[in-house]
Amino acid sequence: MRQTLFPLFILFCLVGCASRSAPPASPTASAAPVPTETLTLSPTDSPTATPIPTATAIRTPPALPGVFQTALQNPVDPPHTYIANTCHYLQDKWSSKNSTPGTVVMPIMFHSIMAPGDTVASDAITQKQFTELMGGLESHGFKGITTAQLASFLYHNAKIPPRSVILIADDRRSAAYFNQYFRTWWVGDKWPVVSAWISSPFDTPQEWQEHEELEKEGWVDNEAHGVVHIPIMPYSSNAYVMGELQGSIDAFKLHFNKMPITFIWPGGNFTPYAVKLARQLGYQLGFTANPRGPLMFNWIPLGDQITPVHGPTWEAEGPLNDPLMLLPRYWDTDAVKYLDDIVKISQDAAAYAQQNKATEQEYYDIVCAPTLGPIP
Repeated sequence: MRQTLFPLFILFCLVGCASRSAPPASPTASAAPVPTETLTLSPTDSPTATPIPTATAIRTPPALPGVFQTALQNPVDPPHTYIANTCHYLQDKWSSKNSTPGTVVMPIMFHSIMAPGDTVASDAITQKQFTELMGGLESHGFKGITTAQLASFLYHNAKIPPRSVILIADDRRSAAYFNQYFRTWWVGDKWPVVSAWISSPFDTPQEWQEHEELEKEGWVDNEAHGVVHIPIMPYSSNAYVMGELQGSIDAFKLHFNKMPITFIWPGGNFTPYAVKLARQLGYQLGFTANPRGPLMFNWIPLGDQITPVHGPTWEAEGPLNDPLMLLPRYWDTDAVKYLDDIVKISQDAAAYAQQNKATEQEYYDIVCAPTLGPIP
């Protein structure tokens, strides 16, 4: 009996244990991948990178060119500049609204034009010479301007004809004088003429009236030439100088209803005190009688000392450091012979400016544009 039960017991255990074993893996099943945790950073969690500054190149302003020089100009009458602010000068020089570099002005003093048959003095010209001079100016492409135009050009490079001439008739000439010689050029070419008017207290009402009418017509530009018309010398009293300058202003306001902007120094003479006072009283320009050369923007030929070339009557304007109050004038007696030279000076000055244009505009861009803005 025991022998029969033991095998049965062993068989029972084997069957029970087999039911508790793990089932075999199916050959077609694959293991599911274990998900991997991904870390996502929000903007606030991201590390902040410190920007690396970009180096800014420092632009060095180029050296500016020197003042235009010409062999056609007497070396004892060198050109002087008068605009202290380089940026303002370059802005006015290269603005497309203004005169182009090389624009030139020829001031001419007409002391006296003699009618046929009159005795011709050393400081006068004949009617024939006058006609030749005016024809020469026209054939060389010159155009007439007023003192107001000249002032705007010299101060700000305002646009004027590239070759301009300012005609100045000295010494209180009659209306008949202007009508005889200059009206034709106004009617034909619109050339005005400056009357260097002596505001003498002895002028008759008719003389004043005639010039008042010429002034109203717009082609005779009366400007101050003193009252007593005795040259201002180092020994002249302050009261006399004031009388010449202020007396002209008072007379012009009374008769011409305007403030004269130009003082044409009687005899071409001046003193440091007279020049300073003229500035204080509001004059913008002044003319000597020294024919040193033509005028260009920020370019005025002056004498720095008295030399044997000129003689004792020529005073040195350079040391006074006010070129616009001491402008030169050509004499009518020989002005015609300088026309070719002035045209050549104009052309050479224009070429010199173009040669240095890039340099000057680069300087302006670096130094001036941050404050003044681009050149108009």
